[in-house]
Amino acid sequence: MERALRASRVVTFVYFVLNGMLLGMWVVQIPAVEERVGISHAALGGFLVLLGAGAFAGMQVGGRLSDRLGARAVVPLAGVLCSATLVLPALAHQPWTLGAALLVFGFGNGTLDVSMNAHAVQVEKAYERPVMSAFHATFSVGGVLAALAGAAAVGIGWGPAATLGTAAGIGVITALASARALLPAGSTDPADDAEGRPVGEKRAVASRIWLLAVLALLVMLCEGAANDWSVLHLKTVLDAPESTAAFAYGTYAAAMTAGRLLADRTAARFGPVAVLRYGAALAAVGITAVALSPWIWAALTGWALFGLGLSGCIPQLFSAAGHADPAAAGTNVSRVAGLGYIGMLAGPAVIGWLTHVTALNHTFLLLTLFCATAAAAAGILRPSPDRSRTVELTS
Repeated sequence: MERALRASRVVTFVYFVLNGMLLGMWVVQIPAVEERVGISHAALGGFLVLLGAGAFAGMQVGGRLSDRLGARAVVPLAGVLCSATLVLPALAHQPWTLGAALLVFGFGNGTLDVSMNAHAVQVEKAYERPVMSAFHATFSVGGVLAALAGAAAVGIGWGPAATLGTAAGIGVITALASARALLPAGSTDPADDAEGRPVGEKRAVASRIWLLAVLALLVMLCEGAANDWSVLHLKTVLDAPESTAAFAYGTYAAAMTAGRLLADRTAARFGPVAVLRYGAALAAVGITAVALSPWIWAALTGWALFGLGLSGCIPQLFSAAGHADPAAAGTNVSRVAGLGYIGMLAGPAVIGWLTHVTALNHTFLLLTLFCATAAAAAGILRPSPDRSRTVELTS
């Protein structure tokens, strides 16, 4: 049993890497696909909204299917779907075909995202200790692998179709080959059956899930803003050379990955409430330093603190959603992830709109407010007394 559990954890890492790699391979090919289809940057932004819409829909479907059929059945199918549809944007020759391709690829990505997180919750429950953050760290590793593979493909002269087609084939094989080690759906304790619970308890669980989702929206909005505006901040506000400005995102991403590798141990020792509360507070300090500092070195330090602080927040929110009601783990994770994903997409736009009324660095003070809100609301991660039989992760 211990060997099977260890194997299931390993293949969960594999699916997280796979998801990060597939999404990263698309990101690397965006400029080439944009040129091939012949669309402007502004039009591309609209098409990326379709990718997000497809992902949101896939999350909702993937969550419900994971609850009904079990994550073991859904994860490999979602992996195959996400992998197979990766090549579609590279085959598009017209704007409408690109839009359709991104909608379908987004749906596959969203389905895989939620189902693998639902399985991660299942693995975490079996381990009886926090393991979620490390899974999210390996998603970032997948993005790094995609960047390296994309650069290698460009170096040998491969076009988007060959590059994404090869990645799609590797993804399909990986998704199918890893399926056997996934955990089977566990039997549900009768007390975990939502149909048999008092109405008041069901409403309390539903309210808690939506509060977790709102916090995910705030945190992932911060992440989205950092992804798109960190480099521009150093370049346009602090007049940093382009080579130096690139370190803004680099320090943020490296600190986030390192933090996620450490967050499970921190959560096991101090509890998820502490990870969210002090992590969000640290992120607030970091982004405030970015917003107010006139020095490049201080801004880079601020971006690093921002990434480190945010690193453990989303894994704790996803984990709490999955454990709130084991019978509806997939659906609950899909709600939190779906609203969080909307925040991720909205972050760059919100900052962009605010630059019409104030300087770019001052817009980041809104992110300070969001982080402070997440820190103040961290107590929502405490399990409710009537769920005392659920696996305790707060230690």
